[in-house]
Amino acid sequence: MTLTEKRAWITLVVTVVTYSGYVITVLRRADGRALHDVSYAGPLLSTIGIAMVAAIVLEILVGIVTPNASRATDVRDKEIGRLGEYIGQSFVAIGGVAALLMALAEWDWFWIANVIYLNFALAAVLAAVAKVVIYHRPFPL
Repeated sequence: MTLTEKRAWITLVVTVVTYSGYVITVLRRADGRALHDVSYAGPLLSTIGIAMVAAIVLEILVGIVTPNASRATDVRDKEIGRLGEYIGQSFVAIGGVAALLMALAEWDWFWIANVIYLNFALAAVLAAVAKVVIYHRPFPL
């Protein structure tokens, strides 16, 4: 497994775990109240920070555990990375349009912030899944 594929796995796992933790936290805080009344900014920002730190720490640990792993990337790695990012970025665009429409309709900030966060998480997951799948399939250059 190449280092770039390991990074894709790290991104996938960290994103799913931290976003799930955020959703669970918000749902627990709701405790029967309307979701838009829940204090969400702190958990949202902290899970984003935790995800960033966790990804960095896991990449360092992977580097320590597999010190002989090649850090060189070839054309295939670069193309897979680029294709995966192109696929993931579609959700960033969808999220931007959705948030814009929600803002124009004057929806509550809770929903706008959460649709943006959901789409960033989906973009990261989709990009990582695409990269992992492409690594295990023939990829013409």
